[in-house]
Amino acid sequence: MAVADVRKRAQDKMENAVKALGEELKKVRTGRAQVSMLDSIRVNYYGNLSPLSQVASISTPDAKSFLIAPWEVAILKEIEQAIVKSDLGMAPMNDGKVIRLKVPDLTEERRKDLAKQVKKIAEDSRVSIRMSRRDANEEIKKLSKDKAISEDEGKKAEADIQKLTDDSIKKVDQIADEKEKSILTI
Repeated sequence: MAVADVRKRAQDKMENAVKALGEELKKVRTGRAQVSMLDSIRVNYYGNLSPLSQVASISTPDAKSFLIAPWEVAILKEIEQAIVKSDLGMAPMNDGKVIRLKVPDLTEERRKDLAKQVKKIAEDSRVSIRMSRRDANEEIKKLSKDKAISEDEGKKAEADIQKLTDDSIKKVDQIADEKEKSILTI
């Protein structure tokens, strides 16, 4: 196994941690309607739990509301029940053809709680990145110990892994800061 393989594996793990952070932060409410907020809702569709997006058209007519139009009017009640059961904190308004959801305004206290949640999610990503660095450094030390690479190559590879780690953590910080600002902005 070459140093390039170790580096590539570490880089992939770190990039995946950054991507996972982005996906996780999409689920955090900012006070504006985003279709990704409804990704976790599963609807009983003829005995199968299906994602809401597969049984209905979801749109955001304005920044504070959702319009959910089911493909079949018959499952309107199922969609309504799934929304009520979810922990979204939004009450569905059913007019017989579509469901409307209003995104409630966030209180100052709720905004601060969400900002803390963002910080925790970002820290989990940083920990994952650091664990990738640790694993890569252990592999490099093993290669160096087994005389598969020279000591200088090992030091250079560890420095390279550290640079990857720093860059990935910088990306995590940047993404988390942007999300925090969007939450705290009224």
